[in-house]
Amino acid sequence: MAKAPTVYDVAERARVSIASVSRVLRNPDSVKEQTRERVLEAVRHLGYVPSANARGLAARRTNVIGLFFPGHDDVTGSDGRLVAASGGVTVVRDDATGDPETHNYYFDEVLRGAEIEAWRRGFALMVAAGRGASREAIVNDIAGRVDGLAVLARTVPDELLAHVARRIPVVVLAATRGTDEFDHVSVNNAPGMQAITEHVLSTGARRLMYIAGPEDSPDDRERLEGFRAAVDRVDGVTVELVRGDFSRVRGREIALGIEAMPEAIVCANDQTALGVLDAMGRRSISVPDDVMVTGFDGIAAGRHSTPRLTTVHQPMVELGRAAIQALTARLDDPALDAQSLVLPVQVVLRDSCP
Repeated sequence: MAKAPTVYDVAERARVSIASVSRVLRNPDSVKEQTRERVLEAVRHLGYVPSANARGLAARRTNVIGLFFPGHDDVTGSDGRLVAASGGVTVVRDDATGDPETHNYYFDEVLRGAEIEAWRRGFALMVAAGRGASREAIVNDIAGRVDGLAVLARTVPDELLAHVARRIPVVVLAATRGTDEFDHVSVNNAPGMQAITEHVLSTGARRLMYIAGPEDSPDDRERLEGFRAAVDRVDGVTVELVRGDFSRVRGREIALGIEAMPEAIVCANDQTALGVLDAMGRRSISVPDDVMVTGFDGIAAGRHSTPRLTTVHQPMVELGRAAIQALTARLDDPALDAQSLVLPVQVVLRDSCP
């Protein structure tokens, strides 16, 4: 096997200094076009690939940011083996009555934002997920491989995060800062839920059901506060509060079991609301004529549901981007005071609530 070309080979062929090669590869717009083209031609001719490990050793960084999410995708029944096949075609019938939707679209959007911002800033993104007792081991492992770590609130014990933060910057997603010293990035949960609940009440609805999320979720706690703030301002409102888990599965189960149908069902997130819409369709209950339904998040699936979902849109992509920005800012200046950034939300009116 031929010896891999080095930065010295590129510099010699392009007749420039090693520093010029580095500038072209890191920030090409900072180099004159003629020099830039000579360097890039040399890179292409030699097949040179910059070594991330070498750059990391020189800068004492890995140039990798870690993102830790809890494992939410359903793997029940999987034995972990991959199905290997040598071709073939099968035909299956999808009658929409099989396994319910378990994928978490919120995480997809946050991840996309983190990927975009990490790439813009010259970092790779390492994504990890863990369940139960495995979380501590996974967090410790990923913390040893990255320059900074973003985690979803309440998925990692505070004492473990404090331990990790002694080595690398930590930012917490989806929770405003309390007594800890981590950077936080969240959205305007309580005012957003209050606004959409006030819209529901403005239609004249007085019998409401609220399907909450997990009790340990800071997002859920803030959204429930916003919901209660809205209903407390209006006389004659009755509320049935049911505890969900942010999943479409649970939303569907709850809605299928409703005996006395309320005038409106306010859900703590979109996936719960989509599950409610599934159930209403199965029960031949008209939305919004018989019952109004609202969500919170603004995932793309809500634009294509039947009927289209009225919701509170939170900037999930920007949430991921802001987390990376907070981490890189602290890498540049470790002495920064702990930051708490709250992003705005927007009530989006669609067909499920007039």
